[in-house]
Amino acid sequence: MAKNLYIAAMEPRSGKSVIALGLMELLSRRVRNVGFFRPVIPSRDQPDKELNLIRTRYNLSHPYEDLYAHTHEEARSMTAGGQYEPLLKSIVDRYKKLESHCDFVLCEGTDFTGVSSAFEFEFNADVANNLGCPVLATISGRGKSPDRVTAAVLGAREVFRAQGCTLLATIVNRVNPEDVAAIEQTYTDKTKEEAPVYILPENEILGRPTVGEIARTLDGAIIRGAPDALRREVLDFKIAAMRLPNFLDHISEGTLVITPGDRGDIILGSLVAGYADTYPTIAGLLLTGGLEPEPQIVKLIEGLSESPAPIVSVETDTYTTAMNLNSVCAVLTPDNDRKIATALGVFETHVDLKELGDRIDAAPSTRVTPIMFEYDLIDRARSDRRHIVLPEGTDERILRASEILGRRNVVDITLLGTEEEVRHKSGLLGLNLDGIPIVDPARSEQRKKYAEVYWEMRKHKAIHMDQAWDAMGDVNYFGTMMVQQGAADGMVSGAIHTTQATIRPALEIIRTQPGRSIVSSVFLMCLEDRVLVYGDCAINPDPNPEQLADIAISSTETAQKFGIEPRIAMLSYSTGASGKGEDVEKVREATLIARKLRPDLKIEGPIQYDAAVDAGVARTKLPESEIAGRATVFIFPDLNTGNNTYKAVQRSAGAVAVGPVLQGLNKPVNDLSRGCTVTDIVNTVAITAIQAQSMKGA
Repeated sequence: MAKNLYIAAMEPRSGKSVIALGLMELLSRRVRNVGFFRPVIPSRDQPDKELNLIRTRYNLSHPYEDLYAHTHEEARSMTAGGQYEPLLKSIVDRYKKLESHCDFVLCEGTDFTGVSSAFEFEFNADVANNLGCPVLATISGRGKSPDRVTAAVLGAREVFRAQGCTLLATIVNRVNPEDVAAIEQTYTDKTKEEAPVYILPENEILGRPTVGEIARTLDGAIIRGAPDALRREVLDFKIAAMRLPNFLDHISEGTLVITPGDRGDIILGSLVAGYADTYPTIAGLLLTGGLEPEPQIVKLIEGLSESPAPIVSVETDTYTTAMNLNSVCAVLTPDNDRKIATALGVFETHVDLKELGDRIDAAPSTRVTPIMFEYDLIDRARSDRRHIVLPEGTDERILRASEILGRRNVVDITLLGTEEEVRHKSGLLGLNLDGIPIVDPARSEQRKKYAEVYWEMRKHKAIHMDQAWDAMGDVNYFGTMMVQQGAADGMVSGAIHTTQATIRPALEIIRTQPGRSIVSSVFLMCLEDRVLVYGDCAINPDPNPEQLADIAISSTETAQKFGIEPRIAMLSYSTGASGKGEDVEKVREATLIARKLRPDLKIEGPIQYDAAVDAGVARTKLPESEIAGRATVFIFPDLNTGNNTYKAVQRSAGAVAVGPVLQGLNKPVNDLSRGCTVTDIVNTVAITAIQAQSMKGA
């Protein structure tokens, strides 16, 4: 059973970062503890970009120094001194130290920036063989015709076979998008029954450096620029050598404007263009010659509180600066969510993840980490894409999450809000929401129809048609009606609205499922090695026995939807028959009701939390129970207990709390916390999509 994999490039700039990122994403879903190792890195003086990306992105606990063996200079020196075999032995020793702490190690070979290409290929093949790694070969398809790509694939296969390597697969990266289909067909025709070949198209964003990368590479001083603005890609650059009116005709979306620091007219004109709907938004300004803008210009710039364009100053003259820009390479950095989402979207769209995962044959594990669980959510949501409406289309977190979900092809999204406001806000944030519809309920052609449907549903409550019309102008009511009418499969709201504002329309319009008495909620608590279900921690203050039984049954069904084997603990301050009192009796009665309604359930109650999770305590308090000490679904007796417990576990144990996930509705609607993060939104949208998948056809 394979425990490692070696990424070997056949040439420079083959895009190994994208492939390493995609593989780590895939492996993190399948393997308990993944390590990352590079036999040789460029230097000890500067942090290696690949190690920094993977270590930060996947929160690797291994020290940085354990993730590599030598530098390029050390490897060259040992090889030149006849110490090639000791070099390989040293690499194996360093690798084995890391491997002893991992269930799987992904290795990434050299960058073809050292000595000759022939040597680097042989070196990578020798390292892979000595580490016992199957090889995933990477080839650059940039500038190559389909025939040249096919020849390169066949050539790589032959040379790795000659070196005695086990070739797992080949990935051809940075291919002209127009050639992808032709190359895939050529592969299908000419290389059947061999290791699979995956074709990844060139992506403009991944090939373009950001303003921040340019600033770092050119030793530029950042005069102005928020972190998000510095992560904007530079699609081209223009030297401003003419008067402002003429120059404005030459800027385009994503232009980096290069101008001497004393050209106040160009500086102000370029910044103002970012506010105008009639001009594209520039990526930034690069001021040359070490010249500072005049004080009056600086004062004007300081007054532009929402200026979308960062400003960087360099000491070199304009000509030298332009020449230096040609040497700046785009890199993936852990703080650039846009590029990471784009890279993963490309990889996951064009690589058969199941086929590749099966070939890697990663060791199966019952352990489920937060990363594994969260990525499984994304993968399941993507497998059968659903349409989710987000009513809070002007919130920054919603917009950022929407871009990530779109780039990773997780769901189809509709944003609600005024289109002008949403476009303006996303433009200031440097986001690309192309392909995501924006609907303004106040102007929508569907408002009249939705109002009529709502009036029919609620006329028994004596509402008037004008009240129904007003209700459909509210984003949450409009979004809920979209779900009810089949224009969307689910809704996620609550980033800026209260729980009541999110749930009330759902109760009025979507209503509860047959057999469910109430709407309730659970949190999916991702601990270090497992996922638990906590309910109800957000909705019902003091459920009665019948409602508590309903919550237990609904929570069981939710657990099953997300791959968690339900073993239910009905929690109380007493275990078994030892306790007396109204609160204990409520839980005892709820347990009996749940068992009667669902005799197939594995349920225990009343039971204390420690007896539910700790096998040692369980042996003392409930030695005959098959649930005690092994519970996965925890039903709290009231909201006070549940809400405080989930927050205590979240903070003290470092658990990731995903939710609240609403249950009991006919169609999925989920509520966000107003303190939610972008990651929380992405996870909740994925959960809503999975709920919609399970309700399909129901």
